[in-house]
Amino acid sequence: MSNTSTRIANIIEQRKPLVQKLEKVEVNLNKLTYTLDQLEGYRKQLSTQIEDAETLSKLQEINLSDVNVQINLSLDALSKLKKRFSRNTLNIGVVGRARQGKSRLLQSLTGLTTAEIPDGNRQDCTGVKSTIYDNPDVTYAEVYFHTESSFLEEVIHPYYEKLGLGLNPFTLEEFANQPLPILSKNNITGYAEPGAKYEHLKKYHINLTQYRHLLKESYPQSIKREQIREYVAQDTLDGERNYYNYLAVKEVKIYTTFANSEVDKIAIIDMPGLGDTGIGDEEKLIKSLGEDIDFILFVRMPSPSGDSWKDVDVKLYDISRSALKDLPIELWSFIVLNKTSFTSSYGDNFNNCQDLLNTVNQKHLKVNKTVIKDCSDPQQAGSILEAILEYLGDNMIKLDQQYAQVSQQHLLETYQAVKTEITKAQSILNPDAEENQTSIEETFSDLFDDWWKDVKLELQTLLEDLVGQRQSLSIELLEGVESAMKACEEDRGILSLDKEEGLKQIQNDIRGSSALRVYPDYQDNLRLLISHKFLALDKNLKSTIESVKNYVVDTLKNKGHLDSLSQAEGTEFFRDITAIIPKDIVKLKEAFEIIAEFNLSWREFILPRVRKYLDPLTNIAVGNNQEQNNSPTLLLSKETTAEEIWDALDIDYEKVIHTIYPALEELLWEPNEAAYAMVEEFIDNVVRQHNIQREWRNFLRRKRGQVWSDVFGKHEEDRQRQKEWKAKIDQVVMINQVESFQFI
Repeated sequence: MSNTSTRIANIIEQRKPLVQKLEKVEVNLNKLTYTLDQLEGYRKQLSTQIEDAETLSKLQEINLSDVNVQINLSLDALSKLKKRFSRNTLNIGVVGRARQGKSRLLQSLTGLTTAEIPDGNRQDCTGVKSTIYDNPDVTYAEVYFHTESSFLEEVIHPYYEKLGLGLNPFTLEEFANQPLPILSKNNITGYAEPGAKYEHLKKYHINLTQYRHLLKESYPQSIKREQIREYVAQDTLDGERNYYNYLAVKEVKIYTTFANSEVDKIAIIDMPGLGDTGIGDEEKLIKSLGEDIDFILFVRMPSPSGDSWKDVDVKLYDISRSALKDLPIELWSFIVLNKTSFTSSYGDNFNNCQDLLNTVNQKHLKVNKTVIKDCSDPQQAGSILEAILEYLGDNMIKLDQQYAQVSQQHLLETYQAVKTEITKAQSILNPDAEENQTSIEETFSDLFDDWWKDVKLELQTLLEDLVGQRQSLSIELLEGVESAMKACEEDRGILSLDKEEGLKQIQNDIRGSSALRVYPDYQDNLRLLISHKFLALDKNLKSTIESVKNYVVDTLKNKGHLDSLSQAEGTEFFRDITAIIPKDIVKLKEAFEIIAEFNLSWREFILPRVRKYLDPLTNIAVGNNQEQNNSPTLLLSKETTAEEIWDALDIDYEKVIHTIYPALEELLWEPNEAAYAMVEEFIDNVVRQHNIQREWRNFLRRKRGQVWSDVFGKHEEDRQRQKEWKAKIDQVVMINQVESFQFI
């Protein structure tokens, strides 16, 4: 490996460690953008809520929009820097107007021919950007195509916008099937140039069927050397303009063996010649120079008949200079004045090359070096490349450092800009002054003391009122029991049928089985029938408990003002309050949770105690009812008749009905007893527990803005706004740390 190649390889290796650092800064900037957007959204919200003129004025002084613009610029600069340092090659961009000899220079440098790098003799020929890499094995290319969406957005839409053609086509189908809008000279300035650009757009439109299929290629297509011209050129070798594939191509990467075999890890980028009538070429040039290029080689071929620096030369230079503002272009560019001899078809232009060389400074075309070389001569072209590589070997590390330092400085300025605006934000909505806080606490203390006395008294009074109800039967349960008994009388299962019809059904069942099975089966059916009739008592039991819970709810709402915390009733009220009591207020939270979950059900409260009265309909011995089951209503045998079974079932059913009702009557007092115990337990927990008053105080202090909204409402709203404002500022501050902006 030559000394130059070694130095180039070292430059590339020294770049790579910075990439990971740049990615971390990039991630942090994206997080910062998000948190600033959140803060800006809340700032706008506050601007519609704050009435204080001074505070409103301070809010309006915060300028986060400009900060976000600065962050986006920093992100753009980081992206360029990251791409630069991620590359495995040093990239030399060859830039010039059309027909200045760029293609001839590239052919001389790379060993490629007109077949791969077109140099049409009649019209502009190169159609797309090509990046040429050194590859010692074989010449081939990778073609990257536009997608349908990128084709519309990057190629077609700019024509519509700059030529004033109206709404952009939304889909490729729309662009293909609808005629182009008529070019109106009223919407644009100039005459010939817009017309020429419109003709360029027509080329995309008319020939769409020739290249449309390529817009569906999602992966790069590898092609052989002899196919390259078909994808990069407008012309065939004989000059006929019948290639259209390039219209769908975004970029081509060509791999070949460079003429200088000692040079590797460089790439030469051939930019489409400016001066054609395509719209968007300048933007593409700026983007590529900023992201893909380490060094620019301007190519200019003076006319033998007399020439000077043109305005278009100055414009091209300025376009290139704007691509990377953080690094002066004179530090990373040469100009080559393409010399032609008297033996060439172009003629001898050496004197005019010399004139341009002598006047380059007068036009302020500042580059590191301007040379006169014959671009068609491989030896002279090679000397240009050697001069560039020698310059890069001596200066590239310093240029990278200078570029990185400028970007680093911009990042630190961004950090400071964010810090400045956040400092403004931190001075707004400050917490209340100490004396104001003291006054608020004193007011709350007085209100709470009165609240505590009232609530304790009302809860005790409620408990005393419930003493009388404690000794009374539950009307809800009584109504439920009577309703269930009525249902048992109206629906007696098979016994509700006409006896003759019922006997037929039993007789049929005996034929299908036997009397030994039919009688127990019907007993089971009747037992389940009765049991299910009493399931509805669940609703009655719940109603009893809920009505008593609501006595407590009414007290807490009317005297305790807790209606501001929940509008629910009964169990749901207690659940709501449980949910909003903080975990650190343990005893109070547990008290509300206990009463919220307290309930009575038929299965748990009544069924175990009345189940024994269903035993006459059970054909097995159960517990203490062994004696009863030893004297069954019907002693079964194979000869037992349907009528005997019918009569036995009727006796069993009546026995259950007449014993279960008195048993249930004995339980009618227990729901109110349980409800009283529930309330007494709750009051003990929320009034008489050790330190429970302190827990109430701590809880209500946090909810004072709702409980006493007429006194603390506005203050609590302001306090909540301040809390949210501070939280969003703290998020920004946590991300906006100076070390998170540093990569060198």
